[in-house]
Amino acid sequence: MNREIRDEIFRRLRSENPDPRTELKYESPYQLLVAVMLSAQATDVSVNAATPKLFQAAPTPAKMIDLGLESIKECIRTIGLFNTKAENLLKTSRILLEEHAGEVPPDREALEKLPGVGRKTANVVLNTAYGMPTIAVDTHIFRVCNRTRIAKGKNPREVEDRLVRLVPKEYQLGAHHWLILHGRYVCTARNPRCSSCPIEDLCEFKQKNMD
Repeated sequence: MNREIRDEIFRRLRSENPDPRTELKYESPYQLLVAVMLSAQATDVSVNAATPKLFQAAPTPAKMIDLGLESIKECIRTIGLFNTKAENLLKTSRILLEEHAGEVPPDREALEKLPGVGRKTANVVLNTAYGMPTIAVDTHIFRVCNRTRIAKGKNPREVEDRLVRLVPKEYQLGAHHWLILHGRYVCTARNPRCSSCPIEDLCEFKQKNMD
């Protein structure tokens, strides 16, 4: 895939959705961090169903610590791996208070030192909360990039590195959101909606579903 085609793909995705945003619900960088941590191996829908109760009781790191482990678990019990995630939320909240004055640091290295925070979560927070042109590669983006040949890779880090290198700068801030939404609603894992895809004619996927 050449630069002109890649540029046109993102131009069309931007035209369809000029102001892309995460579907996770949050009101602060801390709440975004919590929501993204909870979304690992879970859907945004399930996270959004659990976080209103959690954020009402614990909207800040200090309040999360006050809430306590068992109450955190009760709030997020409907989310997969809730026991481990509750422990990580508590540990992360303590570190934010002790080392970052209760604020979420706009720094990848510091974020990745937090329990339960990996590169993908850090990228989402840096992009969505702080407007940095990072690209978090989840299963949807990995699938879309390999199917379309926008950025082929054997693992998420390879895809991320190629996206950072190949996506035109004017599209890098929104690329994560455009690609994840495209994978979630159009280029789905089973029965992709190729017949209604805005970039179908530019996509190099050979087994298109045109029904």
